[in-house]
Amino acid sequence: MFAKQTKPEIIKIPCLYSHLTSSSRYLVREKYIEHQDGLCWYCEVPLTEEPSNEVVVLDIDSDLFPEGFFTHPIHLHHDHDTNLTIGAVHAHCNAVMWQYKGV
Repeated sequence: MFAKQTKPEIIKIPCLYSHLTSSSRYLVREKYIEHQDGLCWYCEVPLTEEPSNEVVVLDIDSDLFPEGFFTHPIHLHHDHDTNLTIGAVHAHCNAVMWQYKGV
C-alpha cells in the first residue's frame, strides 16, 4: 500500500501569533527568516551572528523574562496589541524591544 500523502502547510505572513502551535511557530519563523534574507528584523544583522553592537551593549534584566527565554537564539516576534507576527529576531533583540520599547 501507498503511504498517505499530506499537503504541505502553506504559510502566510503575517499571522495571528496566538493561533500558532509550537510547530507552526517554527514554520512561520523559518518563513520570516527566508523573507528577511536571514537578517534580524530589528538589528538587520544575520541571525546566525551576534546582534549588532548597539543592541548588545544594552543591559537586559533577565528577571523580566520567562525561564528559558534565551534558550533559543532566534525568536518569532509579534505585536502584543494586534497579535500579528512581525518577524524573526535575535533573542537579545526581542528582549531589548520588550524591556526598552514595550513591544
